[in-house]
Amino acid sequence: MTTAFYPGSFDPMTNGHLDVLVQALNVASKVIVAIGIHPGKKPLFSFEERAELINRSLADALPKKAADISVVSFDNLVVDAARKHGASLLVRGLRDGTDLDYEMQMAGMNRQMAPDIQTLFLPAGTASRPITATLVRQIASMGGNVSAFVPPAVLEALTGKLKDPAK
Repeated sequence: MTTAFYPGSFDPMTNGHLDVLVQALNVASKVIVAIGIHPGKKPLFSFEERAELINRSLADALPKKAADISVVSFDNLVVDAARKHGASLLVRGLRDGTDLDYEMQMAGMNRQMAPDIQTLFLPAGTASRPITATLVRQIASMGGNVSAFVPPAVLEALTGKLKDPAK
């Protein structure tokens, strides 16, 4: 059984994340979606909210695969977190050459620290290639329609959060 570790901020989860996750499930028997917690960052959604949105999105989009996916948090080195969860693959989505350049550096460093954990690059599909969580947050905060970029549960949460920032 191969376990893949898919780290990210997922603030919020996008259709691009779902695209990569579906591909990862074609390679690994189990995928751990790992939400990175960074003390210096102020996410729009709390860890608990992001975990709930990921779980709701997965239940809607991949109901038959729910048992093969888990959501965890981590606040340490990604290779240490992956090892802790028994993962032998790190999943990274690539949208373009800029992503590749950055991810190659990270993969090289991770391999030096954890040669037993391989990085798996998965290309974003054409429809999800331009999507970033940052752009989704910016567009939504300016009143734009992001329904084509995020799962329905995330759209609902974004709409509620931006109408009432105290949520």
